[in-house]
Amino acid sequence: MAKDHIKIIADNRKARHEYFIEDRFEAGMVLLGTEVKSLRQGRANLKDAYARIKKGEIWVHQLHIGPYPFAYYNNHEPLRLRKLLLHNHEIKKLYGKLNERGYALIPLRLYFREGKVKMELALAKGKRQYDKRESIKRRDEQRDLARARKDYK
Repeated sequence: MAKDHIKIIADNRKARHEYFIEDRFEAGMVLLGTEVKSLRQGRANLKDAYARIKKGEIWVHQLHIGPYPFAYYNNHEPLRLRKLLLHNHEIKKLYGKLNERGYALIPLRLYFREGKVKMELALAKGKRQYDKRESIKRRDEQRDLARARKDYK
């Protein structure tokens, strides 16, 4: 079987630092033509993006897709709400989890798969300050161990 052809547009590295990732979902997106053309140029920012469920549909807020520079008229709003496409059973599962305290729906990656724009969503729980410090400490220890092993060889 051939490997999936994935071209990453944007990555939300800050989310991995701010949240514990519990579960991941892949969702399609409803986009305008100028948004797709702009994404092909890599004009996207996931830094402050988050998703919410409204009336049984999932919407992404604060996803910035820059305007397409060659559009004559009818260019898109950079921060407009965008609908995500998931199966009903996935939306119901997410709805149940999001009603629990501390859970959020955070976009991790935006990418092209077989010509279609997809978003990797994470069901995440926010980290406290001491959790972040612990993660940094663990990462530094792993880096030091890797250096020591490299020097030992």
